[in-house]
Amino acid sequence: MASQLTPERQNYGMLSDRTRMRMVDRLRQAGICDERVLAAMYEVPRHLFVDQALATRAYDDVSLPIGHAQTISQPLTVARMTELLIAGRSPGKILEIGTGCGYQTAVLLKTGAQVFSIERLAPLLDKARQHLRAARLVHARLVHGDGHFGLPEAAPFDGIIMTAAAKSLPEALVGQLAEGGKLVMPMGDGEQFLWLIEKTAQGLQKTKLDPVKFVPLLPGRG
Repeated sequence: MASQLTPERQNYGMLSDRTRMRMVDRLRQAGICDERVLAAMYEVPRHLFVDQALATRAYDDVSLPIGHAQTISQPLTVARMTELLIAGRSPGKILEIGTGCGYQTAVLLKTGAQVFSIERLAPLLDKARQHLRAARLVHARLVHGDGHFGLPEAAPFDGIIMTAAAKSLPEALVGQLAEGGKLVMPMGDGEQFLWLIEKTAQGLQKTKLDPVKFVPLLPGRG
């Protein structure tokens, strides 16, 4: 199984230091400058979060399939979204919409964030738990649910990060942001862009950023 720490995976992990450092160097060259984010990207063993057959591509700057028509985002996208979310402050309490394989969760944990993560697909959530255990990162609260509704019982959040694209701004999530909080999300129907939504005393500040391509945010649980 993808989540088992086999001898092959242990060996790959020991040999991957230079590969991880090359990945970090590429992230620096692409403009990622928050040292907390770069350290987290180096420290999280990305090969544990993908199928073993794809482990040799784990540190390439590509998205990879994780099953159930879902993907693990490319490292630059993960680093970029994480940097936007925690820039200029401590990470605080973060809500992640779309746990997927658990990789973004792991990176957030490594920055020192308190992470709550929602996944609508139960099989993926089970895999994420196994992957995080294999990486010895077990402090996130993982929830099976519909990301559209957020997690009101744990709100407010200092940051919310979405790993699936919504057609419009989810009002329920905006309502769960603390004042001064940030929402980083892909948004668009067809053409997608990364957006930074900041909640201030004067209202919402919305910044349109890079063009991106994410799987759509779907309703319900499965």
